[in-house]
Amino acid sequence: MFENQSESQAREQILKSVEEYCNRFHNQRKPFEEGDRIPYASRVYDSAEMVNLVDSSLEFWLTSGRYTRRFEEQMAKYLGVRFCNLVNSGSSANLCAFMALTSPLLGERAIRRGDEVITVAAGFPTTVAPIIQYGAVPVFIDVEIPQYNMDVTLLEKALSDKTKAVMAAHTLGNPFDLRAVRRFCDEHQLWLIEDNCDALGSEYTMEDGKTYLTGTIGDIGTSSFYPPHHMTMGEGGAVYTNQPLLNRCIRSMRDWGRDCVCASGQDNFCGHRFDRQYGELPLGYDHKYVYSHFGYNLKATDMQAAVGCAQLEKFPEFVKKRRKNWQRLYEILNVGGGSRSFILPEPCEHSVPSWFGFMLTCKEGTDRNHVVEALEQKGIQTRMLFAGNLTKHPCFDEMRKSGEGYRIAGSLRNTDRIMRDTFWVGVYPGMTDEMIDHMGRTLLTMGE
Repeated sequence: MFENQSESQAREQILKSVEEYCNRFHNQRKPFEEGDRIPYASRVYDSAEMVNLVDSSLEFWLTSGRYTRRFEEQMAKYLGVRFCNLVNSGSSANLCAFMALTSPLLGERAIRRGDEVITVAAGFPTTVAPIIQYGAVPVFIDVEIPQYNMDVTLLEKALSDKTKAVMAAHTLGNPFDLRAVRRFCDEHQLWLIEDNCDALGSEYTMEDGKTYLTGTIGDIGTSSFYPPHHMTMGEGGAVYTNQPLLNRCIRSMRDWGRDCVCASGQDNFCGHRFDRQYGELPLGYDHKYVYSHFGYNLKATDMQAAVGCAQLEKFPEFVKKRRKNWQRLYEILNVGGGSRSFILPEPCEHSVPSWFGFMLTCKEGTDRNHVVEALEQKGIQTRMLFAGNLTKHPCFDEMRKSGEGYRIAGSLRNTDRIMRDTFWVGVYPGMTDEMIDHMGRTLLTMGE
């Protein structure tokens, strides 16, 4: 097949065939018809992602390499931050972000076991899991409906002399009140981690009149690139910051806890690989094997990064389509002044969300279980707001029995209501107007 061809010619032929294959077998979509399944999320891609993936595989570098460097640079540029680190999932991103704040390099501000972190129970468990796994204490506050984000009036109530940080997600793309939370954190010298996994592309205008992307207002932001999210590389995530010291901690935690900053396959970047003293190691011990943290290996592969590079080029259009789909569905359901069956979602003030989904809370007299079963039978996929109330799950059984390991500031009344009455449907960029309209018409019949 490749006789009398150079490597570059053979590679070009392979990639051309991949493009043709994708266009023929992956990019053919039939028009939507009533009765077709409407998933809450799906990958949106074309031949560019598949060509990049195969291009990376032909190099067979496998671990992080040139596509990783390219993705990190382009992602940082898009976000407007100095540093971006690719990891293997959004959950790993949250782990890496939290553990970075436990670094001894942060001195008195480092989070220690027994310190407290303010968060919410209405969300995904891996926002909270690193806090518990390390031995710090999550302090849960309630959320507001219909924005579904933390009730910022409860922050002071949750504060104690052990509080070191706030770590919370922007719910389904809707930013939490970043003005209030950032002001609270600054006043009390607390770290702020923005779990941005469901909100990539959301915008927020701060008191200085400047508009920022969510994930860049806190000290550290995280993203997920799991297939349902705003963009995908299969599995994957990112951790980003503007602070050089935090970036050093993040990168060390991601890369086994090592002190060395050399990239994969690189040696002696600092020029002092064999002439320094570290701890009680022998003078000149190889810096590539000096460990300043108890870290992990959370790196992604270069094949994942290759897919991400193609997705990132499409990403601004993804955000526009998500907003368009959300607005179209909202207008259908808001006809006549609002739904009789559902509380409709509201964007946070000062924000322009990059919506992950469309949240609905059933009003009194409308049974959530009946609604979601009926929607699923009609081919419309639904999801809960993840854990609902995380503290009610089996993973909290032992802590509930002992009364230790977490704290609740006030009640979780709205969180419990979300657990009982709330669900959401998708607005992902692959949805057509016909799909949105069918979904809206179907929802209008619920509760009648």
